[in-house]
Amino acid sequence: MAAKYETVIGLEVHAHLKTKSKIFCGCSTQFGVDPNENVCPVCSGMPGVLPVLNKKVVEYAAKMGIAIDCEINRKSVFARKNYFYPDLPKGYQTSQFELPICEHGHVDIVTEKGPKRVGVTRIHMEEDAGKNIHSAVDNASYVDLNRSCVPLIEIVSEPDMRSAEEAVAYLKALRSILVYLGICDGNMEEGSFRCDANVSVRPFGQEAFGTRAELKNLNSFKHVQKAIEYEVERQIDLVEDGEKVVQETRLYDANKGTTQSMRGKEEAHDYRYFPCPDLVPLVLEEEWLAQWRRELPELPKAREKRFLEQYGLSASDAEILTAERDLADYYESAVKAFSEPKKIANWIMTDILRELNASGGRAAALLLTPEKLAVLVRLVEEGQISAKSGKDILPELLRDGGDPEALVKAKGLVQISDTSALAADIDAVLAENPKELTDYRAGKTKLMGFFVGQIMRRTKGQANPAVVNQLLAEKLK
Repeated sequence: MAAKYETVIGLEVHAHLKTKSKIFCGCSTQFGVDPNENVCPVCSGMPGVLPVLNKKVVEYAAKMGIAIDCEINRKSVFARKNYFYPDLPKGYQTSQFELPICEHGHVDIVTEKGPKRVGVTRIHMEEDAGKNIHSAVDNASYVDLNRSCVPLIEIVSEPDMRSAEEAVAYLKALRSILVYLGICDGNMEEGSFRCDANVSVRPFGQEAFGTRAELKNLNSFKHVQKAIEYEVERQIDLVEDGEKVVQETRLYDANKGTTQSMRGKEEAHDYRYFPCPDLVPLVLEEEWLAQWRRELPELPKAREKRFLEQYGLSASDAEILTAERDLADYYESAVKAFSEPKKIANWIMTDILRELNASGGRAAALLLTPEKLAVLVRLVEEGQISAKSGKDILPELLRDGGDPEALVKAKGLVQISDTSALAADIDAVLAENPKELTDYRAGKTKLMGFFVGQIMRRTKGQANPAVVNQLLAEKLK
């Protein structure tokens, strides 16, 4: 059934900016403090107060626009978006409407069908609202204004995505750029990176868009995908049954995996936008833009391309290693300490990433520094310890940190590579197993593995396997 219809998706992404103070006042943006601790007359909407624009917010918004090839408007205007909600004490949200700071950019993603460019309509600056807290225990609702006036940029895409997978790929690419720029921490669980999805369906070949529903409460990539997939099926079922899709805002219920109607979808005219009389138009100076362009770091796609060329990595490894800036930094620091890029990548792509995925941690917080990882890899590559020993002690190093060389010595894991010592052990094993020796020389060459195992047992696993195999082969000629 779904094959008859085309999905159309556009995303509105809100990203909290990593400024120390709010967008229009000097209150802290620190997350997790007591309710209403970071509040002043400006962000609590007291009568008669005036906002003062935080220049860092402008810088961060412009840098995001530059990073995704937007046109940076030299003049932009703040507007009042009027609506009533308990967590919005002023009765309006200071945002941008007709003249945003950035327009007409794009983000490149990779889909099952190949590369795809998703258009970005606009980026505008705005303040966040507060937060409503509903307590079933107290049978009451509370308002926490700590988040009120925290700076946001809203990044509005074109309706260019045609599947939930494409929407997730776009979100991941956008988040990666924001984190690389250092302007947003990308934490979806804390709400500092969140999105609303506008979803509609239309018969294949139809140019006109179908009626869209806006999905809210999407705080993970998994929820974004599941919510869109459910909503697409819901809308197709309605159309097939001869019913109309209603333009509305719907909430995603992660426990049930369904979307539920929240309210009718507002249009721009419902918010009665008008220019904010308390803020003059923002005019950007060319020297600011020139400086901000110079300050841009190497972005994910450029770094991925460089990893392919400089380190000879596979496309999939380069993509994964550059998706998170701190992981890419960790990798490059390790390679700088021990110039074996593919071997370092193998350790990170398997054991390190497994640990990070299991713990939900980040590479920057690992107790095993990249330089110490390089030491561990070097010990294995130089034959000082076996690969198995390296893998065995890695969890302890990840958990406690420390020096791999010291730990190897403390545990007695240094491999025996001394040929005279190993030759004596080989002679002893062959003398102890005359039948197997006769059978081997009679043609049962698979017994080589038996002899190696006996030597490893005799040396308590400390014999260098490569040296053992070489010496044993010579003895058995």
